[in-house]
Amino acid sequence: MAKYRLTAAAKHNIARAVLGATIVTCAIGAHTTTAGAKTAQAGQAVTAVDDHAGVNTQETKVNVTAAQVLALARAQVGTSENAAGGGTPYQQWYANSQRAAETIARDGGNRAAYLNAAWCAMFVSWVGEQTGARPQVGWDAYTVTHAKWFRANNRFGTLAKPGAVVFFSWSSSKDLTDINHMGFVVKDNQDGTISTIEGNTGNGRVEERVRPKSEVVGYGYPSYAG
Repeated sequence: MAKYRLTAAAKHNIARAVLGATIVTCAIGAHTTTAGAKTAQAGQAVTAVDDHAGVNTQETKVNVTAAQVLALARAQVGTSENAAGGGTPYQQWYANSQRAAETIARDGGNRAAYLNAAWCAMFVSWVGEQTGARPQVGWDAYTVTHAKWFRANNRFGTLAKPGAVVFFSWSSSKDLTDINHMGFVVKDNQDGTISTIEGNTGNGRVEERVRPKSEVVGYGYPSYAG
């Protein structure tokens, strides 16, 4: 996908705005998305469109099943952030990862900023890394970039499947740039809801949730083994 070209001044201003967007992405419960964050998200959407969250899923296979990914995600249920919004293994891992260096180059900021940033995308990325499914699950700190990566690899759609990465908009928008939050699909409940495992939800914890499909923007489909 073609990368937008910006002036040096515009890149500087967007980079400053984008780190704020990263920090408030995944907002729910005590973490509330603000109007300022919406502006910053729009700036990041311009710079992130060519990022591809790490690799081309069409060319990279993994020997990991959806059940294995969900088992590790479920084992994290109850993990909670500290009073500063940090302290999780997902933020600590991401801040020290190669991917953090890449997103800093893309968005500005520094590694320390990820230690207290909103972490739903980092949780999904961490589970992918730990299970060996990261080439298919992807990795990023920003929900919109993660969704665009699935779409760029022709792995984005509207059917809930176990192990799929689900993207939410609390406004029920179907626009990828309006995504607020993400997690893993456990199952389609066949009643207009899905069961999920999500990080940075409730009071800043990993939780199993039941969500209405009306809040779903779409699903990313890792190509699992089996």
